[in-house]
Amino acid sequence: MSSRPIPRPAEAAPAPAVAVAPGTEVDISVPLPEREPVQARLYGQRTKGVAVPLVLHFHGGTFVCGDLDDGRNVARLLAAAGAVVLSLAYPLKPFPEPIEVGFAALEWLYKQRVKLAGKGARVYLAGEEAGGNLAAAVALMARDRAHPPLAGQILLSPMLDPCAGTLSLRKASDEDARCRWASGWQEYLSCPMNATHPYAVPGASLRLAELAPALVLVGEDDAMRDEALSFAQRLQKAGIPVTTAVLPSAAKCPDELYDPAFGDCACTETVGGHLRAFFASTVPPVPPPA
Repeated sequence: MSSRPIPRPAEAAPAPAVAVAPGTEVDISVPLPEREPVQARLYGQRTKGVAVPLVLHFHGGTFVCGDLDDGRNVARLLAAAGAVVLSLAYPLKPFPEPIEVGFAALEWLYKQRVKLAGKGARVYLAGEEAGGNLAAAVALMARDRAHPPLAGQILLSPMLDPCAGTLSLRKASDEDARCRWASGWQEYLSCPMNATHPYAVPGASLRLAELAPALVLVGEDDAMRDEALSFAQRLQKAGIPVTTAVLPSAAKCPDELYDPAFGDCACTETVGGHLRAFFASTVPPVPPPA
């Protein structure tokens, strides 16, 4: 299936960036072209004289709930791994509104990359659960529009299959077809036709070549485990560099990792190690001297 790009809105005048001080979390309003501003939260620090990864992050919530507080555990992990993170309060509305806002925010972030993360900063997408779907969808949009360039996509327990038929999801929902994930998909897709759109359901996209490298993390008892691993395999077959890890049940992932009630969960150190390694692996090699 070929992708059908959503019309690109006119660009707005660039807005001044907000400097990120060490260890701070700053709530800001991101101006978007021909749209209402979207709220976001900046995490992390810019290291003087050094470019650090710059990440646009989408929180989870099965498409119908969640906010900036729900995304703070993952955003803090990304920042602790050395990145500056913009966590987005995307609209909890049916497709395509969330990804249109997400792509517009990505373009804004790319324009601000030097001020926020230093000259030569690499830009990434990240998201957990429903946010992982949005991150994968925006990565497809960036490829189709040939801008902005992405260094990678970080998908944590991404929701990629609206059929809700995988073994891992059935086990997590006690074989109940009317689980919260299925209900979330129904609200997000809003009509059957959207289920065939690759931006709405990235896991069903037939063209995955030329996407940014991916890090896919799931838990052993994760409801999204099977669909995420299947997507990772398809990315690899399409020639995309993919790093995949299944965290053990003892790590309490994803339950504690994505629950704002928990500060540090058992998988924090392991996930942080994967993030740091992924950032390091996506640094372009230094060309030899002339």
